[in-house]
Amino acid sequence: MFTAALCALGLLAAVCFAFLPGAPRAVAAPVGDCTATKGAIVAVDFGPFGGTVERGCDTTPTTGYELLHEGGFSTAGTQHDGPAFICRIGYGAFNSGTPYPTPDKEACVLTPQATAYWSYWVASPGQDDWSYSQYGAMGRKLKDGDVDAWVYGGTDIGGTTGRPAFSPDDVRAGGGSTPDPGGEPTGAPGRVDVASAAAWLKGGLTDGERIVDEGAEDPDYLLTTETAYALAAADGRSDTLDKVTSFLAAHVDDYVAPNGKDQPPATSAAARLALLAESTEGDAHSFGGRDLIADLTGNVCTERAPGDGCTAPGDIRDITYADEQARAVLALLRAGEKPEAASIERLTQVQCKDGGITSILIQPGERCEGDAGTTGLIALVLHTAGGHDDAVTEARDYLAEQQLDTGAFPGYAGSTTGDVIATAYAAQTLRAVGDTKRADAAEGWLSRVQLKGGGFGFDQDAVDPTLYATPVAVLAGARTDIATLTTEKAEPTEPPTTEPPTTTPPTTEAPTPGRGPDLKKGVAYLTGAAQLKQARYYPVGPGSGRADFGLTIDGAYALAATGLDNAKLRGIVDFLDDEGKDGEGRTVNDWTGAGTEYAAGGAIGKTALLAEAVGRDPRDFAGHDLIAALDKAVCPAASTAPDRSCAAEGAYTYAPSVFSQALAVMAQLRAGDKDNAKSPLAYLESLQNDGSGAWPSLIPPTGDSDVDSTAIAAMALDLAGGKTANAAVGKALKWIASQQLPDGGFPGAAGNSVNSAALAVQGLSLDKDTYKKEIDAALKFLAGQQNADGGFKVAKEGQPGSDLRASTQAVGGATGISFGKLDRSLDGTSAQPTPTDDAGGTPLIVTPGDADSGSGGAIVDADGGDGGALASTGVQVTALAAFAVLLTALGWWAVVAARRRVAAGAGR
Repeated sequence: MFTAALCALGLLAAVCFAFLPGAPRAVAAPVGDCTATKGAIVAVDFGPFGGTVERGCDTTPTTGYELLHEGGFSTAGTQHDGPAFICRIGYGAFNSGTPYPTPDKEACVLTPQATAYWSYWVASPGQDDWSYSQYGAMGRKLKDGDVDAWVYGGTDIGGTTGRPAFSPDDVRAGGGSTPDPGGEPTGAPGRVDVASAAAWLKGGLTDGERIVDEGAEDPDYLLTTETAYALAAADGRSDTLDKVTSFLAAHVDDYVAPNGKDQPPATSAAARLALLAESTEGDAHSFGGRDLIADLTGNVCTERAPGDGCTAPGDIRDITYADEQARAVLALLRAGEKPEAASIERLTQVQCKDGGITSILIQPGERCEGDAGTTGLIALVLHTAGGHDDAVTEARDYLAEQQLDTGAFPGYAGSTTGDVIATAYAAQTLRAVGDTKRADAAEGWLSRVQLKGGGFGFDQDAVDPTLYATPVAVLAGARTDIATLTTEKAEPTEPPTTEPPTTTPPTTEAPTPGRGPDLKKGVAYLTGAAQLKQARYYPVGPGSGRADFGLTIDGAYALAATGLDNAKLRGIVDFLDDEGKDGEGRTVNDWTGAGTEYAAGGAIGKTALLAEAVGRDPRDFAGHDLIAALDKAVCPAASTAPDRSCAAEGAYTYAPSVFSQALAVMAQLRAGDKDNAKSPLAYLESLQNDGSGAWPSLIPPTGDSDVDSTAIAAMALDLAGGKTANAAVGKALKWIASQQLPDGGFPGAAGNSVNSAALAVQGLSLDKDTYKKEIDAALKFLAGQQNADGGFKVAKEGQPGSDLRASTQAVGGATGISFGKLDRSLDGTSAQPTPTDDAGGTPLIVTPGDADSGSGGAIVDADGGDGGALASTGVQVTALAAFAVLLTALGWWAVVAARRRVAAGAGR
């Protein structure tokens, strides 16, 4: 996971996405060739090396990686990961092009420490505040007017420190001028087919009154409420709407007081139901006999008290995301109640300098990165509240700049992909503030992505409709919004049309989401020729022959957990065990460093744990006694600079994450090596936060709390057993459950993270009877992130498409099987033939025992992860990031900022 985290930090840059040959300095275009609206600018701060800030220009920007080189900069990588891993940057005009840091400061052999590396910062057109990049340089897709910055030094886990000392406007083309609010979009006009969308929603109701996911027993109250909003917008008062509303009223306590009437209410649920009552001629003071307004007014925070669900004064207790705060404020306004001034002020406090509004209820001064969906909803509420014209105008200008030529809005900063939920909220707000041209353009785009059958997917490439995106699109299509929605309306200003969408939508019909993801499809994705090279290993990137051994082992874990393709699992295990070579002649020993001075305890433990899981002997695997190697890797004490091999007594060499530590501990325990595991186990136990029960992501600890790391640590302690360990596991699971988001997901560095949700399922399954509800919700969330090809997105609010790292974690994690108890017999399988690549060429042959197949002089990643997902994922902010991620009409975007954050995932 540490590697994933470093990807998110920008540290792994291109290597997180593709393996490229060396990157010498290109002939740079003059900076003057770029303008505020044409080309992109990159600024590299050589201040730590006695230089200044140097700028470069790319008039036809593609990726952050290409921007560096087209801008005239050179880069160098590490010995372990190759030239694509950005470890040094040079510039011809500074000190004759000397790349920095110089070898005497950083050998660029292993992954640089997070305290001294090139961090990556980005700003979109019009933004004058840096955002910590969610992508590596190859993953960031640029557009005209973008600005990138590279700064050498350190950052904290969330990227709130270490930012550039200069602003984007200081280095932007044209002397700091920025584009005016975006030009008018050119997409074709169109109207959403509201009637067919409503019909699709009605077809998803169980007994005509509630939404129940396939395979589940309990209703999904949140989606049922969202569906009711849509039905009110589409049909006004109707028998179906009355039936749904009556059902919710009858079950109000199940939704608002899930822990019992004597416990604090779920305020976000109270706000949603109050808005429904107010929109359907009901009484929010007495909805199903419950005073929902009192649930809100009685839970306004008067001071900062995080332990009591209060981030700041004015917060509605236990609300974390800005969109939920906005709904609570709006519910009070619509009920005729005057919200506390501090509650409304909290909405203005999360507005960024560029006018965008971030999804998290941050503290003043914290890193702020807005998105169109959150900005739309909060601006709508501020507009309704009145007295905040400046904030609304700034938000409107931000939305104008974010709108794409197609009329769509992206789901997160830097994306160029249209997102249905963001576009629908933006359209509602733009229409409410009088910008009908942009609202019409947004609706036109929505009409073009409406699917056959009437539903909507998450984005422009979706072929499967979803209950998360469709309701909010219906409100936009009906030309109303959650602030004015009512069944009392006489006629719409322009009656909804029932004509088909202006373009023919995809014909694929989506199945109703089940209790969990489709593991058969997931395994098919993981074992497909497009992913699994030579049916033996996963490469570091498309077209590369270099194996990502950590990721390959993650895939093997997933196959072992499901048991759905033992033949392919056998092929991977044989390749590793027989010291098979990748396209560059490397074996797994070159990754673990076993037998060398760079032995990475986490990587060795991860490999040994796979051997144990499939019945191989970890004391004779890949030509090494991996258990003896682990024993040797236990640190007797912390090393002193410049030696960074040992973080502390009981840590493993070159294992800088809790994930690495936990995997290695489990490997020793499963091998019966309990005595030698005592010190590493004690160190792992010492890292737990005594108060919360959570574990940090990095070693040495940095003070953060991470779902992924807490889950893997709990698995290790559960395997160890004993009164003390069991108590620690209990606290850990309770903390994990407390972090679950309303849609069932969990926060990770990438946002509402697939990796974090999958690991949470594994962790909570250690006590599945107690946490059945949370597990079911997380499985439902994972099902919602699975794509048609069987793979998974990185995160809900991230870029579309399947991510291999996230997919390995999702498939394995969805089974709920702990790494400590993973067991898959390969009896009945046989050695697999080595196929040739689909693209042709000389096939790679597994060559065990070749003279040059050993690990002599092997160089390994400092984290021992090589980006492995299962045991190494979690964060993805992405670099994998992607960030994928996107979703819930309920605050899905909220998670875009919830990258809590980086460090967690990597290094696993």
